[in-house]
Amino acid sequence: MLNLQKHSDICPANRVSQIKEYYFSKKLKEVADMNAKGLDVISLGIGSPDRPPHIRTIDALCEDSRKEDAHGYQPYIGIPALREAFSDWYKRWYGVELNPKTEIQPLIGSKEGILHISLAFLNPGDGVLVPNPGYPTYTSVSKLAEAHIINYELTEKNGWLPDFEAIEKNDLSNVKLMWVNYPHMPTGTPASINLFERLVAFGKKHNIIIINDNPYSFILNEKPLSILSVPGAKDICIEMNSMSKAHNMPGWRIGMLASNPQFVEWILRVKSNIDSGTFRPMQKAAVIALSSGPEWYESMNAVYRKRRKIAEKIAEELGCSFNSKQTGMFLWAKIPDHITSSAELADKVLYEAQVFITPGIVFGSLGDRYIRLSLCANEAALLEALDRIKNRLNK
Repeated sequence: MLNLQKHSDICPANRVSQIKEYYFSKKLKEVADMNAKGLDVISLGIGSPDRPPHIRTIDALCEDSRKEDAHGYQPYIGIPALREAFSDWYKRWYGVELNPKTEIQPLIGSKEGILHISLAFLNPGDGVLVPNPGYPTYTSVSKLAEAHIINYELTEKNGWLPDFEAIEKNDLSNVKLMWVNYPHMPTGTPASINLFERLVAFGKKHNIIIINDNPYSFILNEKPLSILSVPGAKDICIEMNSMSKAHNMPGWRIGMLASNPQFVEWILRVKSNIDSGTFRPMQKAAVIALSSGPEWYESMNAVYRKRRKIAEKIAEELGCSFNSKQTGMFLWAKIPDHITSSAELADKVLYEAQVFITPGIVFGSLGDRYIRLSLCANEAALLEALDRIKNRLNK
């Protein structure tokens, strides 16, 4: 008789014990359970655009999907038309020249790029500079790569910008990467050329690769900027971008990274051993999306501006304060002094008002006095959330 080993005797790799299930993966299960019980939770948690891509984008997907030759494996480097479209997009909106053959790598979403970049450059024990607060995946992927994480603090007092003098007090001799994200999520801090120039200079001074994760530059932001517009930035920088936010294509999983040819080639070595390319009709549809004119971005932002006004009223109703000059598809708000933590307030709002908001502690210890409200819910849902908080919350 076959003697099967008990599951309790099986241990995962050490790296698995270093990470937890992604917060939104876990919390959305709870929200789904509440909805199954008829509680009708309004989600202001995740930043998943609720509006569709441009109709021309959808039409292109459908048209190419009907072709007999559209369903095979695709090139690891993406089809030439997509790389050229990303190159044209960067030149048109960011003023950055990119060689579509050697300086651009399409991705299955920029979240994938975080892993590929980390695996391409990090050996176990190498240092990584990670923002606090910041996107949690920078931390979790660095742990999966068995890197040494050095958090650098972003504070409201310093405008949520890196304090380079404080960072340089650390031993940076073994640091290989620095993750940055401007326009910043979750705080909504916009990018600036001055900031990008300082980051490029810092990277060159310490021989640290600067990766700017740049998916929010078209959302409630007057002028899109790229770190690669700084002279010499390609020598030490990588920039990631995405179709998810600016083109309402989060579920399509299409993104890109750009840098010098050597960095791109090293990353491709990793990527080509992990996936087998993106469905061609999706790539062709992305080409159409990238050709969108200013009217597309303005129509999208007109919707977000209206939603933002309601989100501000929600924050005020919760006794929170905020910077009205934030960019991006979220509202980052400071919780009242009498509230113990962001998690306490988020749970109170969820269980009493059936509205899901994100506690700032998810993004790091320095986010604990803040909450984040997503603008990816329609005006009716936002107004209903406001009404519930007014009338159901025990204040």
